[in-house]
Amino acid sequence: MSHTPGKTKWMLEAKKADFYGLGEKFHLDPLTIRLMVNRGIRTEEEIRRFLYAGWQDEYDPHRMKGAEEAAHRLYDTIQRGEKIWIASDFDVDGIFSGLILLTGIRKAGGRARVQAPHRIKEGYGVNVGMVEHAFAAGLRTMITCDNGIAAFEAAARAKELGMQVIITDHHACQFETVDGEEQVRLPEADVIVNPHQPGCDYPFKGLCGAGVAYKVISLLYELCGFAPEERLPLLEYAAVATVADVMDLVDENRILVREGLKRLPKTENAGLRALIHVCGLEGKKLTAYHIGFILGPCFNSAGRLDTVEQAFGLLLGREEEVYPLAERLREMNESRKEMTREGVKQGIAWVEERDSLDDVLVVPLPDCHESIAGIVAGRLRERYNHPAIVLTRTENGWKGSGRSIPAWDMFRGLMVCRPLMTRFGGHAMAAGLSLPEENIPVLREQLNQNSGLTEEDFVPIIRIDAAMPLEYITEERIEEISLLEPFGKGNPRPLFAESKFYIRQARVMGKNRNVLKMLVENMTGARMDAMYFGEADALDALVAEKYGRESVDRMYRGYGDAVLSLAYYPEVNEYQGRRSLQIVVQQIK
Repeated sequence: MSHTPGKTKWMLEAKKADFYGLGEKFHLDPLTIRLMVNRGIRTEEEIRRFLYAGWQDEYDPHRMKGAEEAAHRLYDTIQRGEKIWIASDFDVDGIFSGLILLTGIRKAGGRARVQAPHRIKEGYGVNVGMVEHAFAAGLRTMITCDNGIAAFEAAARAKELGMQVIITDHHACQFETVDGEEQVRLPEADVIVNPHQPGCDYPFKGLCGAGVAYKVISLLYELCGFAPEERLPLLEYAAVATVADVMDLVDENRILVREGLKRLPKTENAGLRALIHVCGLEGKKLTAYHIGFILGPCFNSAGRLDTVEQAFGLLLGREEEVYPLAERLREMNESRKEMTREGVKQGIAWVEERDSLDDVLVVPLPDCHESIAGIVAGRLRERYNHPAIVLTRTENGWKGSGRSIPAWDMFRGLMVCRPLMTRFGGHAMAAGLSLPEENIPVLREQLNQNSGLTEEDFVPIIRIDAAMPLEYITEERIEEISLLEPFGKGNPRPLFAESKFYIRQARVMGKNRNVLKMLVENMTGARMDAMYFGEADALDALVAEKYGRESVDRMYRGYGDAVLSLAYYPEVNEYQGRRSLQIVVQQIK
């Protein structure tokens, strides 16, 4: 996403390698090799895996602690004809990890029902009430997904009732400090599958909840004697969850997402097909962007504004009933966007009213819908580059959701304040919590006293892959760069820069004045269209401060003379059958 022009530190990546030699070996432009080296892909084997690894190159699920035992327990339960209760969660990862378990258990001949807590009434993760309700309904086996590692009370109650408890999760394990030593605390369970638990030597720790569920079902299929290819339809579910949960698109996640994206346009899931259709994506090459910013938010809106039954109704529905459900999810997402805009506005107003900026922003917005607190926190984090926790008032006290910056581990920071909270879970970059109102000022004070953050930590570092003049941009080069997709967290879209561009023309577009179309010219006279998806007013202020208000006027009249540094990526613009090169500006200085 583009950012408002502000204080940033630009760093040109200067990693060394034999770009030309490796380029010849792989028949690639040395620039493409440089881009991979910048992302830590250096050896021939790493390059080969990055470019060509397929589903056959996934890591052996047997290596994940607990996964084999979990699969055996599911298999035995299915053989006994007992129904299995899947305790899921209400975000995209919870929905799709639940769908993977449900699909897998049914294919193995089992019966299962999936349930997620109501976000407003029950909050995050499986709870004691859900356990007791499931037990009363005759269910004796519980398997969690995308939650459970912090469900101490619920798991203990399930065991007390004599239920079989299988936990699959990917969140950080909680710990206690005893005599100065950190001791990991795990819930009572028959088996736990989580790559972050002690003693798990699975080679990749970055899977989302759906990735962990996929590993368990892969082993269940093996026990059933299914061919390895039988699990491939599950890859599109794992891909949607991985991108939507903002996991790093590296290593095994890269394989899951790339393989899933190949299958998604041809999905056999009627509900997914319907959603792709109503979102206007039918027939398009789907990318991680489409999951992260179009499809994923539609599923998230179900868990945020309604119950996830809407989402499961779509994903488990028949062809003749899914289109109205898909349209409903799309409409709910539009409603969520409007609520988010209002929440962000209130959050910015609260921050701007303070005398100074805290290291960690703890922002109480009593009237903000609790379901969008995390999104608002993310927007505040983007705007100020400070960790942000947004708290909202609910019937049962205050709930919060936080988003962090690389310099601050939010999970560890909040663990220090654990006694202030009634519920808490998360990882380094995000967390959810509940607490009484009187503890809010104490939480704010403690987090800021112990943050350890410095002014340098708040200056975003913009990593430039290479200085690339406009003349260097060709369709062939853009096509080759696309070999590095899918782009996202951990594998950012390549960013290039030139230090001096004339902004010859500018035109504001979009109802929120957040799209700027420019004609830019570099110092050698090369010209190209440029799109900037940011705040036009902020760019105007930047130009006016440096060159005067008249320069802003000239820019909009079509003979601008302001000179700015731009960081961008190139793309091919297709419009009414015509193709042209353009750059998309990500950062302005």
